[in-house]
Amino acid sequence: MNNFLPFALPDIGEEEIAEVVDSLRSGWLTTGPKTQRFEREFADFIGSDVQALAVNSATAGLHLVLEAFGIGPGDEVITTPYTFTATAGVVRHLGADLVFVDIDPKTFNLDPAKIERAITPRTKAIIPVHFAGLACDMQPIIEIARRHGLKILEDAAHALPATYHNQLIGTLDTDATVFSFYATKTITTGEGGMIVTRDHAIAERCRAMRLHGISRDAFDRYTSTKPAWHYEVIAPGFKYNLTDIASSIGLQQLKKAWGFQEQRQRMAERYDAELAGLPITLPPQPENGDLHSWHLYAIRLNDHAVISREEFIQQMSARGIGCSVHFIPLHLHPYWQKAYDLQPHDFPMAWRAYERAVSLPLYTRMTEGDQTRVIEAVKDVLAGNLVETMESVVGG
Repeated sequence: MNNFLPFALPDIGEEEIAEVVDSLRSGWLTTGPKTQRFEREFADFIGSDVQALAVNSATAGLHLVLEAFGIGPGDEVITTPYTFTATAGVVRHLGADLVFVDIDPKTFNLDPAKIERAITPRTKAIIPVHFAGLACDMQPIIEIARRHGLKILEDAAHALPATYHNQLIGTLDTDATVFSFYATKTITTGEGGMIVTRDHAIAERCRAMRLHGISRDAFDRYTSTKPAWHYEVIAPGFKYNLTDIASSIGLQQLKKAWGFQEQRQRMAERYDAELAGLPITLPPQPENGDLHSWHLYAIRLNDHAVISREEFIQQMSARGIGCSVHFIPLHLHPYWQKAYDLQPHDFPMAWRAYERAVSLPLYTRMTEGDQTRVIEAVKDVLAGNLVETMESVVGG
C-alpha cells in the first residue's frame, strides 16, 4: 500500500544533515569533539549539576551503571516485567538475578506497593521503567530504597523530557538515569543513549568501562599537543562509546526536544478528545501538573470492543495504519520463563494489560491529516465490531 502510515518515523531535518556533514569533513568519525559537546549540552538540558556520558545505546548505559554499582553473581535486581528485554538482560550479563514485580494496571509502571515484599538480603538495586513517557511514582520507590540501602537506576528510555513532582527525570534523588536515542524515541541519534548521574564515582567508572576499561579516552590522547600515547587498562571494559556522527544528530535533536514534546502533547490531547467514548481505555495523564513525554500513545481495548487485539491491529493495517504492542511482558518469553520458572498468571496485571494493549502512531512527522486517518480508522474498526455485536444480540 503506497500510502501506508507506519507506526513511527524519526524526524530528521536539514540541521541534522548539515551537522553530520560537518563531522564528516572534520575527520572525526568516532568519539570526539561533537560527542563531548553533546554530553555538555545534554547535562545543561537536564540541569542540577549532573554529569552526562554518551553511549552507543541505552542498553549499554544500563549495563555500565549496574557494573558501576558492583552488581554481580549472587545479587538480585528488582524491575518490572512490563518492559523491553534490555532492561532485564543487562542484569543477567553481570551474572545477577532478576526479581520481577507486577505493575500498576492504570499506568503500566512498576507498582511501589508490591516492591517491599520482593526484597531479600540479596537485593542490591531497583530499576523503575517510565513506561511510554509517564514517570513512575518515584517517591515511595526512593523511600523504600533508602530504608533498605538499595541503588536506583531509572530506565528513562521513553522519558525525555518528562517530570515527576515538577522535577525533570534525570534530576531526582536516585543514583543514575539512562535515556535512549533509538530511531523511534523522542529524540534520536539513530542508535545511542545517555547516562546521567550526580555520583562522581559512578561517572568515572562508566567513563572508563565504556571504552575498553582504559584510563583515558582516545579523544583525549589523540588531541593532545604533547606526546600522550600512554594509557592504562584498569578493567576488562566494553566498546560502548558514541560516535561523533551520531552525536552530531543528537546535538540538533536536543535543540528540538521541547518543541517535539509540545507537538506530541497536542497530538495526545487530540487523540484523547476524539477517541473518547469508544470502547477503549485512554492512556493515563500525569498528576500534579507533571509533564508526559508521550513517546507512546498506548490504548487498551475494553471488553465491549468484542475484538481481539490481533484482529484490531490487522484491521488497522488493512486501512493503511501501522500499530504496535508495548510490551510483550518478559515473563511470557521463553528465556525468562525457563530461567525463573514463570507462568503468565504470576504477574496478572502485566498479563492483562498486554492482552488488550495497542500503541497508535504518534510521532512528530505525522501531519494533522495523518492523525485524522488514524482516528477515523480506529472509529471505523471499533464501530464495525460494535454493530456486529448489537446485531447478534438483536438477532438472538
